[in-house]
Amino acid sequence: MMTSPAKLPVSVLIPAKNEEANLPACLESVSRADEIFLVDSQSSDRSLEIAESFGAKVVQFHFNGRWPKKKNWSLDNLPFRNEWVLIVDCDERIPPELWEEIAAAIQQPDHAGYYLNRRVFFLGKWIRHGGKYPDWNLRLFRHAKGRYENLNTEEIRNTGDNEVHEHVILEGQVGYLKNDMLHEDFRDLFHWLERHNRYSNWEARVYLNLLTGKDEQGTIGADFFGDAVQRKRFLKMIWVKLPLKPMLRFILFYIIRLGFLDGTAGYIYGRLLSQYEYQIGVKLYELRNCGGQLNTVSKPIVATPSVPQPDA
Repeated sequence: MMTSPAKLPVSVLIPAKNEEANLPACLESVSRADEIFLVDSQSSDRSLEIAESFGAKVVQFHFNGRWPKKKNWSLDNLPFRNEWVLIVDCDERIPPELWEEIAAAIQQPDHAGYYLNRRVFFLGKWIRHGGKYPDWNLRLFRHAKGRYENLNTEEIRNTGDNEVHEHVILEGQVGYLKNDMLHEDFRDLFHWLERHNRYSNWEARVYLNLLTGKDEQGTIGADFFGDAVQRKRFLKMIWVKLPLKPMLRFILFYIIRLGFLDGTAGYIYGRLLSQYEYQIGVKLYELRNCGGQLNTVSKPIVATPSVPQPDA
């Protein structure tokens, strides 16, 4: 008779909202952890029922429209019983070989956190090219040592209540794990487009902050000679000033970074990224020229009612 692997002293944090399609596979993949928190935003589907069936602790998060968002709020308020926390999105999976590596990694006293490499699947295919792999994310760290940066985007509406592209600021040394985390959304393209419509609101605000030099206190910052995240942010400061970004995004992904090698899925992904860049651009225009409103006029136009004239 086979015995289950021993539980590991890791607390898993899963942010969620209406994720019944993805949750079973996600929760199954993190069963090695001896504590799992699902932080929910008032789901209306079977997400809570599924989470509880896997023994996860369900906590409701009520977003006030400002900082902090869901992950930082959870890191500040949840009663984690373990020193190490692992943050996993609902469309991500932690395979057994990565758990074995995690078991060894958390025994290292000189590390405060670890980057996990994410393998993204799209339309059933691993998107290995186009700059999507490797895709390093700081997801495993000592709970007391890491918090997500604040990129000063909270005044923008309809961006969601969860940190998506913000990075963790960590106190201490960081390492890199070899085995991949898997990213595979079991929902359809409608949800991909809906999600990226929200993300483009957020990105437009970030672009505006970069263009206007808005205070970056509390962020990782940009440095060409820094780590991978700092270099990426340095390049983004240049990127936001370039013309024709939707076309450049497709050329960069599909041709220069060999996205065409991923076949039809790679082509569709590249086209969607180009569309996403266009959405960011028009929303940035809206922020800069229309005060964040689709239609603005200097003075409201009020129709003057006609006055009936007496008969001659």
